[in-house]
Amino acid sequence: MNMPNRLTLLRVIIAPIFMYFFLLDSYWMKLTALVLFVVAALTDFADGYYARKYGIITGFGKFMDPLADKVLVSSALITFIALDVVSPLPVILIVGREFLITGLRMLAAYRGVVIPPTWWAKVKTFLQLSVVGLVLAYINLILTLEHFDSPARPYFQFDYPFYFNILLWITAAVTVWTGIDYIRKYYYMIKTVLK
Repeated sequence: MNMPNRLTLLRVIIAPIFMYFFLLDSYWMKLTALVLFVVAALTDFADGYYARKYGIITGFGKFMDPLADKVLVSSALITFIALDVVSPLPVILIVGREFLITGLRMLAAYRGVVIPPTWWAKVKTFLQLSVVGLVLAYINLILTLEHFDSPARPYFQFDYPFYFNILLWITAAVTVWTGIDYIRKYYYMIKTVLK
């Protein structure tokens, strides 16, 4: 297996481990989860860079790379709901879109067609990873200030769910739009199933 595909699989493996650590009620476990997420997010950029630089583009990579992103982001968003950090509705829209497009990709793969990620889909992934990273960083910042009983803590506390939900709704809008774009482009395959 080539290096980009190994990095992609590493992202899939990290996702449930990250989820487990972040749900634990411990400062050090949540900090570990943040580190795991950053490592996983970096593999997303690394596998794409490595694949383009050395011309290693495979059908497996085209299918698994976006799927690995979906697994990582969905894991993080579901943990945010469990910890009551964000509203469930934009998360449902994002995760629902991801499952729908994964189904479309599987249908396409069954028919011998590989659906490459579009430019907007890459923007969507960047937004998702950025918002999730921001939420994780903020939660860990507050926990760090509390853990070390820092006098600076009041300066960083604000109504964070409100602002995080605004960012999440923007991300959900872009995510749903990219889903509509994929369905529009590959509707001919969906029609054959519906007949």
